[in-house]
Formats: sequence, C-alpha cells, structure tokens
Amino acid sequence: METKIKMMSRILILPLFFFLVLVVTSCYVSKDPQRAQTKKLQKGIIKDDSSYVYRLPYEPGESHLLVQGYFSRYSHRNRAALDFKMKRGTKICAVRGGVVIRVKEDGDKGGWNRKYRPEGNVVVIQHEDSSRAGYWHLQLNGALVNVGDIVEQGQVIGLSGKTGYTLFPHLHFISWKSNRGQWRQVATRFQTNKGILYLRPFRKYRNTNQTN
Repeated sequence: METKIKMMSRILILPLFFFLVLVVTSCYVSKDPQRAQTKKLQKGIIKDDSSYVYRLPYEPGESHLLVQGYFSRYSHRNRAALDFKMKRGTKICAVRGGVVIRVKEDGDKGGWNRKYRPEGNVVVIQHEDSSRAGYWHLQLNGALVNVGDIVEQGQVIGLSGKTGYTLFPHLHFISWKSNRGQWRQVATRFQTNKGILYLRPFRKYRNTNQTN
C-alpha cells in the first residue's frame, strides 16, 4: 500500500513540476528586440567593431565572476545589464571617462525584497557622446565622487556593497543611450583577458588594462 501511494505521488508531482518549469522559463524570456541581437553578439555569431570598448569596472589585475548577463532569465529578463559578484568594499572603477551626474550613497539597507529598492546607492556618469553608465548597490557612503566631477576611464569611483534590491553583494552595471529623447539600455563591449567581448554569465573576466 505504501509503495502505491509513493508511485501515485510521483505521478501527480512530476507533471506539476514540469508545468512550473515551463511557466517560469517562459515568463523570464524577454521580448525586447535587443535580446536576440545581443545573444548573437555574445556568441560571436555577428560581429561589431564600431562600438566603444569599455574597461571592466574594477582594478587592473582583478577577476570577478559575472553572475548575470544581458537579458538573463532572472532579474535581468528585460534589462541589458550586468551583475559582477564582489565582496563589500571592492573598488569600483569607471568603465569610461565622463562627468558625474548622479550620486546616492545614504542607503544602508538591502535584501531580496522590493521595499529595499529605494535604498540602492548609485553613481551615474555621462560620457562625451551623451551615453551614460550606472553603478548600483554601492555600500553606505561608498561613492568616492561627487556630482559635477570629471572622471577618467579606470578611476576609482566607489565601493561595492549590498544596498537596495539585491540578494548578495555585487555590482549592477547598466549603460544607456538616448535616441531622440528616448533612453534605452545598450549592451557594451569590454576589454578583457580573453579579448574584446560582449560578456557572458557564469564566466570570470580579468581586467588587463594598465593604470596610467
């Protein structure tokens, strides 16, 4: 009798399991038209040698794991964003030079709950072509620049943390461009120890750039 009950339980549970997997994965796939193009760029199916080459957002010689990439099936399903796993207090560097246009560093809370979203500390830099880059989840008082400062590529601008809507300490990076007043997130190429690449998740990338 006990064996039959176990068999019946498996028969009932398995279809439910596969249904949930189907629902979750289908919900997490972005419909953004950029997603398909970005995936091809990441895999090298199509090439781009015209866009700006960014530095990795940490110090030369350091390696960090990319835990989420562009349009990943988790919190990035509709975002051309990158998540680098970092310990609290890791130095964050500007991927490109520009002018600091936004700083928030008074948040002191973080966790996997949307109520913490306003607590996320951030630095936003505008580049010479009017594109922008944002660096999120900095630690309390972790911004090392002020609004109006001119920063150089590779300059230390902040310290990583776990503020805002986040499960663990990491750096959340996004770049945007404006098209006739409409801002859209864009995937960016980086100089890495593996060449100039559109980064892919679950890989480590080392910053090979030398300081000036």
